[in-house]
Amino acid sequence: MSFALETKKELCSFASTNAEVLHSELYAMMLLCRDFSKDKIVFKTENKFSANRFVSLCTMLFSPIIERTNPLTNNQKVYTVKIIDSNDCARIFDYYGHDERDVNLRVNRANILDDECERAFLRGIFLACGSVTDPDKGYHLELCVVHRNLCADVCSVVSDIEDCFINFKQLNRHGSYIAYLKDSEQITDFLTLMGATNSAMAVMGAKALKQIRNSANRRTNSEFANLQKVASASANQIKAINKLKANGKFLTLSDELKTVAQLRIDYPELSLRDMGEMLDPKISRSGVNHRLTKLIQLSQEDD
Repeated sequence: MSFALETKKELCSFASTNAEVLHSELYAMMLLCRDFSKDKIVFKTENKFSANRFVSLCTMLFSPIIERTNPLTNNQKVYTVKIIDSNDCARIFDYYGHDERDVNLRVNRANILDDECERAFLRGIFLACGSVTDPDKGYHLELCVVHRNLCADVCSVVSDIEDCFINFKQLNRHGSYIAYLKDSEQITDFLTLMGATNSAMAVMGAKALKQIRNSANRRTNSEFANLQKVASASANQIKAINKLKANGKFLTLSDELKTVAQLRIDYPELSLRDMGEMLDPKISRSGVNHRLTKLIQLSQEDD
């Protein structure tokens, strides 16, 4: 089951005895119906949980005559729910305060009475037209609305919620209007706002895991780069020491330089700090570096 499907399944499990809250949720789904008028109400979705929720809310709140059509084959993915009696359609349409003479379908804020109703309204919107990407693959949540003004109204409902800092961006895609979020924290907040707490926690968990992996990768890359740096420096130092041995200058070196040179030959993988710890008496990293630099300089004097 996809992450979006799991999220909608979770939202559809929301239970309430508050009729106003349930009406706000159903109202949102009505606004996203294929047809929503006095004569015809048709809800279409590719999500079976959303279809079930629409039927359940309609039956609970209005008891209309409903006709439901499920996909007959795997190629047919659309669930269709029709309220087939025009009297039922008119009753529902009038209840939500809409006028058939309205040119544009807009959100009637009288159907969203308080914060809980706002959350329920957004839950209904997401069930009807929302999608969210699996957080293991990326962060993207969107609402696909046919009408521009309706899309703007939905975004306005979100921005009007007290202490809510979720800012949807909007774009036009193939004639539909998309409100979307790409920030993981805002997606988490929106899922929590609607009541999908398990999905919100999944997004947070995926983000935390990515951060741990990125941190581990950065640390590994840094360590690898340091090892390469040590190996390159060690190779140059050993080359210089071998040159000093070849031209006879090694025998003329001070005991301090000879000791460091032999230690580098014996332990080419050691860091300067570790080399300093092995000397007697011990010296600092900078002290070891100074002596190795001196060896390189001596090897280059006759070049």
